[in-house]
Amino acid sequence: MKTIKYLLMCVAVVVFISCQDEETLVIQDITQNLTAKSPLASLISRVSQNPTSKDNILDKSSCFNVRLPVSVIVNGKHITVSSQNDYKVVQNALDAFSNDDDIVNFVYPITIQYQSFKTELIINPDQLEDVIDNCDDDDGFDEIDCLHINYPIKISIYNADNQIAKTITIQNNKDLYNFLKDVESNVFISINYPVSITNFKGQTVVITNNSNFESSIEDGIKDCNTNSGSVGNQNFASILTNGTWHVSYYFDDSDETLNYKGYNFTFNSNGIVTVVKEKNTIAGNWSTFVNSGQDIFLLKFDDSKLDELEEDWKITEFTTTNVRLKNKNSSDGATDYLYFTKN
Repeated sequence: MKTIKYLLMCVAVVVFISCQDEETLVIQDITQNLTAKSPLASLISRVSQNPTSKDNILDKSSCFNVRLPVSVIVNGKHITVSSQNDYKVVQNALDAFSNDDDIVNFVYPITIQYQSFKTELIINPDQLEDVIDNCDDDDGFDEIDCLHINYPIKISIYNADNQIAKTITIQNNKDLYNFLKDVESNVFISINYPVSITNFKGQTVVITNNSNFESSIEDGIKDCNTNSGSVGNQNFASILTNGTWHVSYYFDDSDETLNYKGYNFTFNSNGIVTVVKEKNTIAGNWSTFVNSGQDIFLLKFDDSKLDELEEDWKITEFTTTNVRLKNKNSSDGATDYLYFTKN
């Protein structure tokens, strides 16, 4: 089945190229195309976003950060937070007593800055509470700020509806993040390689394709101390066996998430997985093991309806509510993606 899909993709390349005017053709390699839902687009967004999780000791939200300097009152103590080093002072004040309210009270007005770099002046606690209530649910996957993209970079854009192609130049993180945030579902984008990044060691790394870019960012995630499979199978298993899950993203040459709509997965600690859709139940097995230092998640099912999920999945990231997996297909070299989200 995967071979048939690969052949169809090859045909798609021919159609894509043949229907374009030579003067307007910009995106030529469909294997390097990205959409708004592509895993790499999500990773690049997290690299380019305004960092918002570092100050959660202050605002308890990864939706925005509070611009410094700012004054706060913690358990009656006035603290001026001038830099990230002062977050520890706030933490110490919160930990000083066991019978206090442990609330960080801001001295207003304050300025907050969203992931998009947009700022907003907040003049009282009620306004701040309204902002927090309007924030999207936090998936637990925070910014990746220990590697940096070296600008400028060029991105080619193709609109599938009007068949118009163009190339734009991106100069900074703000422009890149907001560009990716606004990409519509009918638009394909392609990064003009090579580009370069600076890793957490200060080394310049040249990136030549999407796969290379994705791997470099995933390596950086571990350096950023964010959640990834590298924290161990024990933690992963305890999260997986808590509650029920559904497939929130499945990609195998194309987005096939809808094929798994309505399936609910329960992973038991004995290695049994039970999948329920309406009145139908499918049994299976799950296990984890380590291969060359990488945590692997293995799935097997008793029903062919789920046979495409039967892979040795690399655990790339997980939080208490989301699991992200990928598998490189040995037959055609393409990468499949499987995401689970807790119900």
